[in-house]
Amino acid sequence: MDTNLSEAGRPARRGVRYRHHPVEFKRAVVEQSLQPGGSVSRLARDHGINANQVFAWRKAYQEGRLGVAAFLPVTVAPATAPIIETSTHSVACARLVLERRGARLVIEGQPDAQTLSQVLAALLR
Repeated sequence: MDTNLSEAGRPARRGVRYRHHPVEFKRAVVEQSLQPGGSVSRLARDHGINANQVFAWRKAYQEGRLGVAAFLPVTVAPATAPIIETSTHSVACARLVLERRGARLVIEGQPDAQTLSQVLAALLR
């Protein structure tokens, strides 16, 4: 049996061409599919791609792998604690609510930047 091998040592596939779409195109298609009334199958058909490819791009988009940061839904609520006056400056207490993947994180008061950075990094994984 004679097998033609490609340069990578895998069997050569004749006539198979993979299209490589720019990241901007992938993001645009995903953002269209996320709009109210957006149809993945219609978008895939309009762009000549497989609907499963659009779903894979959507997953990558939500994980922040299409060149954009993953966004967390944030709700700004009025502070529940009063503003504390000190002799040098006033300190405002705030409440930050983050929801992702069915989990809810409420941060109240004044978290230091390092702690907040670590919590957000863990949530984005």
